[in-house]
Amino acid sequence: MPAEPSSVNLEEWFDRLEDSGYRLTKPLRVVAEVMAKNSYCTLSPTEVYDLGREHYPKLGLVTVYRTLEKLEEVGVIQRVHQAGGCNSYIAAPSGHQHLLICRNCGRVEYFQGIDLTDLVSRVEAKSYYSIQDHWLQLIGLYKSCQ
Repeated sequence: MPAEPSSVNLEEWFDRLEDSGYRLTKPLRVVAEVMAKNSYCTLSPTEVYDLGREHYPKLGLVTVYRTLEKLEEVGVIQRVHQAGGCNSYIAAPSGHQHLLICRNCGRVEYFQGIDLTDLVSRVEAKSYYSIQDHWLQLIGLYKSCQ
């Protein structure tokens, strides 16, 4: 059964950033708040920029990109690959979960329980790689977008 992203603890995000040596500037806080408030859907950097400027008009697009990189680096958001080649971002789930993404509205739900052991073993045998991790995202249309 799919589960919606859990609520985000912004203070925990800020602690992780500070523990990694980042200063909690106003632009960083605004970008983090935008991502936290929209944890149910994917956001492109330009969407984060537009939403952030509503609260902090001085926010720059380059700052948004850099801040998204920082948030991803400390593990509080994750990159979501889109069909058009652009990336979007979403609040990272706790633990290892996979994504269901609506192609139309960007809504995200998480699911678990997929055993990919056999597939990973076959890929390792054919490629001579030692697979360290995997990431699965399924893209479709949410019921209200069909």
